[in-house]
Amino acid sequence: MIRLPLLDSAKPEHFPDPRKALIEPNGLLAFGGDLSTRRLLAAYAQGIFPWFNEDEPLLWWSPDPRCVFHTARLLPNRSLRRRLTQVSWRITVDHAFRQVVEACAAPRPGQAGTWIVPAMIEAYVRLHELGYAHSVEVWDGERLVGGVYGIAVGRLFCGESMFSLESGGSRAALMGLAQLLRRWDFPLIDAQVTNPHLLQLGAAEYPRTQFLRMVAQLTHLPGQPGSWAEFTGLIQLQPSGGG
Repeated sequence: MIRLPLLDSAKPEHFPDPRKALIEPNGLLAFGGDLSTRRLLAAYAQGIFPWFNEDEPLLWWSPDPRCVFHTARLLPNRSLRRRLTQVSWRITVDHAFRQVVEACAAPRPGQAGTWIVPAMIEAYVRLHELGYAHSVEVWDGERLVGGVYGIAVGRLFCGESMFSLESGGSRAALMGLAQLLRRWDFPLIDAQVTNPHLLQLGAAEYPRTQFLRMVAQLTHLPGQPGSWAEFTGLIQLQPSGGG
């Protein structure tokens, strides 16, 4: 029988060693606790994240291997550049955080539910209001057609989810996020659990031990606290010429 550690409600910063997470299911580390700001920030700073369905207890994970994007390598490919010449999209930062999270929470085709439950939405909106969680939005006129959101801890960006209502919408948001992060020397976007779509976008897998070393270094560096809304103009994905 598997004995999973129960988190201490009085110690929001305390988690088990993520290297001791289960092999099956991959990365399951602990259960319980809450989604308080202190606990969430402590979790991300240790390479741990919450992931659970509405009918499950609060579960905490640190999978092996870990899926990661390098911001230096996240550049618009030919198909996205071509797509951007065909549309009149605009990109903003931290202008519609709740809308992005709620759009990510909408069940995908073929899915009955979502792991972004109401308690998760409210927890990340609180993080956003405190300047820790951020979103990049892609607009077609006044219609939100794509976006991505996550949490910045030091110089590590922990990506949570992205969505697209138009072809290329989520990819444009991700590339815009990477462009902004490169300016501030954020080298990584944690993408958590590997899937074929993330690998197609350019993600790589790292052994958990290596990822945790990177987390320990990056989360202790000075980051970019507060709202990022004023930096919207720094993202320029539209091609300047042909090709």
